[in-house]
Amino acid sequence: MAVPKRKTSKKVRDQRRTHKKLHVPGMVECSNCGELTKPHHVCKSCGHYDGKEVVSK
Repeated sequence: MAVPKRKTSKKVRDQRRTHKKLHVPGMVECSNCGELTKPHHVCKSCGHYDGKEVVSK
């Protein structure tokens, strides 16, 4: 059975766990209604995208 040659330090052990954190998606303000939306997406509250009404609400 394989046995480690040296003790793994806390720094090396904890560096393996950096990618599992949750992150908040970047949000932008809608130019029409001011609601927070995802960038490059249609606003869910008013239906506008790039200053034009795309979806009628």
